Amino acid sequence: MTFTLPELPYAYDALNPYMSAETLEYHHDKHHQAYVTNGNKLAEEAGVSGQSLEEIVQGSFGKNAGLFNNAGQHYNHLHFWNWMKPSGGGTKLPGALAAKIDADLGGYDAFREAFIQAGVTQFGSGWCWLALKDGKLEVMKSANGESPLVEGATPILGCDVWEHSYYIDYRNARPKYLEAFVDNLVNWEYVEELFEKATK
Repeated sequence: MTFTLPELPYAYDALNPYMSAETLEYHHDKHHQAYVTNGNKLAEEAGVSGQSLEEIVQGSFGKNAGLFNNAGQHYNHLHFWNWMKPSGGGTKLPGALAAKIDADLGGYDAFREAFIQAGVTQFGSGWCWLALKDGKLEVMKSANGESPLVEGATPILGCDVWEHSYYIDYRNARPKYLEAFVDNLVNWEYVEELFEKATK
């Protein structure tokens, strides 16, 4: 199998009250599982089962919409579960990452505002991102299953703004969901890990 659904790195109720067990059960067990199932079928049909996930995402972009959508969402969600942790978020960022955010984005508060704004203004389904491109951090947004990966950038933090990510807990209040994500859920150690890998 090219793609497999990972276990969540925490219990279903571990992110309460900011993300409920019901949301995680639907989002992980149903939505992410569908991307895995469909992605495996489409990857096999396209003859790319032996490639890495990143290669499949980049290679199918603009050429095979069905495969790209499922592979892209699988890639995004593999990281999404790890971008959150119980008692996460807040302003205490690892040193090198904090310094880079200061240098490139004008500090944590400016980053927070830009990241939330990117998620709020992403029309329809999609994601908002903190990504490294050409050695600099940028806040970005993308539609559907796209990510900075297809724009020659490396995503180091992303938040899913598809309705299934927040509608059970927040109804249509996407800004409240994004604030809760940044302030209470972000796993900054995992962001730092991706940042260090991207800057090597």
